[in-house]
Amino acid sequence: MTIAWLIAVIGFAFAMGITPGPNNTLVASSGATYGFRASLPYNAGIGIGTASIMFIVAAFGASVVNNPTVEAILKWVGIAYLLWLAFKIATAKPKMAGQDANTRPLSFLQGLLFQFINPKIWIMITGAVVTYGTSVRGLSPMELAILFSALFGIITVGCTLTWTGLGVSLRRLLSSPRAIRIFNGAMATLLVASLIPMVIG
Repeated sequence: MTIAWLIAVIGFAFAMGITPGPNNTLVASSGATYGFRASLPYNAGIGIGTASIMFIVAAFGASVVNNPTVEAILKWVGIAYLLWLAFKIATAKPKMAGQDANTRPLSFLQGLLFQFINPKIWIMITGAVVTYGTSVRGLSPMELAILFSALFGIITVGCTLTWTGLGVSLRRLLSSPRAIRIFNGAMATLLVASLIPMVIG
């Protein structure tokens, strides 16, 4: 393993983690609707889920994920769940200061389990293992899996926290329940739009 290789992997993980996608859309909406602290468990679940998948794929190979049947199952289950989440975002009742909402933010477990059917995560992780895993020297498969898992888990959480903070900063501008509903509607639309490449791909 070289410094250049490590920088390349970190750059790849950051580029994949910070770009708009299902996770970032969901945490931005959560930050705007429920606030930063209430969104932390979901962020943690995303990080642990990403790290877990990275460990599994890096340790046991990407061939199973590349199987057409497995890929199709992950794709369509993920799309169905994302459509359900888009509906929940669009219909969430805003939580204003001093008020209780009838809905709750997504939980740690939801964040963790969602990664297993999140098509973007599987594409990112498989690409990382195939591209960078085969070019590293001096690490055993298990050591490589642990390194990949730690790097992608930490960087993913950093990226989702950034998007959560963006949602919170926008929340200050969303001073009425109507404004938050409009924002959530926009986030739900973006989430559905993010599915288009998956459907036609």
